[in-house]
Amino acid sequence: MKLKGRTALVTGASRGIGRAIALALAAEGADVAVNYVSSEGPAKEIAEQIQKLGRRAILARADVGDFPDTFRMAQEVLKEFGHLDILINNAGVTSDMTFVKMDHASWRKVLAVNLDGVFNCTKAFIDQMIKQNYGRVVNITSVIGQIGNFGQANYAASKAGVAAFTKSLAKELAGKGIRVNAVAPGFIETEMIEAIPEKVRQRLLDQIPLKRFGRADEVGRAVVYLVSSDGDYITGAELSINGGLLM
Repeated sequence: MKLKGRTALVTGASRGIGRAIALALAAEGADVAVNYVSSEGPAKEIAEQIQKLGRRAILARADVGDFPDTFRMAQEVLKEFGHLDILINNAGVTSDMTFVKMDHASWRKVLAVNLDGVFNCTKAFIDQMIKQNYGRVVNITSVIGQIGNFGQANYAASKAGVAAFTKSLAKELAGKGIRVNAVAPGFIETEMIEAIPEKVRQRLLDQIPLKRFGRADEVGRAVVYLVSSDGDYITGAELSINGGLLM
């Protein structure tokens, strides 16, 4: 098991990609804190699945867009686990509309969770990681942050910001035993994709060279690679998992 003895926190872990990452980390031996903001039922189900894998799981409720709430959660996680080795900043939201129709509230809603949330969580744990001279941080970005998308100026800006944040933090912390990387999924089979009308789904598939959507477990395994010893020589990278869409 590549992550035996390690502890991890996954934000937005109650569904989709976050859920797959949490389970992948647990399958490789990590104890996992499952962050959620309102979906307590699904979060409990994920925690139970992690426990069935023989690992420890704790619920970590917090709105990552709110720094005091995030800091409170971090202290609770550190009290329960004693330390944190792996931080996965996955929580994200969308509020899609053309820029002409986009109001300030829609802009701030997305930036608060997707970009501020990465700052808030990393800030809350980084001193402890520096103190133990070990840490693995993976930020979930998106192909949309790399190519842009109609009606997603707020989402694209937030994810591009996370990618730049990742590179800057990787440079600052490289000498302190901490690796900081990003994973940029393309269109992944989650609840969001399933809600898209079939005609739109087909148009998306036509743009993807591999002619299929990605699976959440494929993203989960990529994260495991980056946070395990296999990824010790990787920092400041943004790993694209998009079926060739970015080419």
